[in-house]
Amino acid sequence: MPLLEISVVPVGTNSESFSGDIERAVAVIEQNGLNYQVTPTSTIVEGDIDKLFDVAQVIHMNEIENNAQRVVTHMKIDDRKDKNITLDRQVNRIKEE
Repeated sequence: MPLLEISVVPVGTNSESFSGDIERAVAVIEQNGLNYQVTPTSTIVEGDIDKLFDVAQVIHMNEIENNAQRVVTHMKIDDRKDKNITLDRQVNRIKEE
């Protein structure tokens, strides 16, 4: 199952805090029933590739609609076909080593 790492940076807002932006992004992810993990600098989401792109677009557009003057969205996709990857599996493999 593909993993999406997404980080959205709204520019030109009246706040230096990102917590409200993260809460909005997590709400979109949860509404779509996807598994996720928030990290200090990004959010990792697990799901069908089409759903991941749809969710990323909604998260990005929410920032524009929330009056950001500019939005910089960084995305990284890990889509492995020879093995099933999940958030839990990836984290547990590192802990085992």
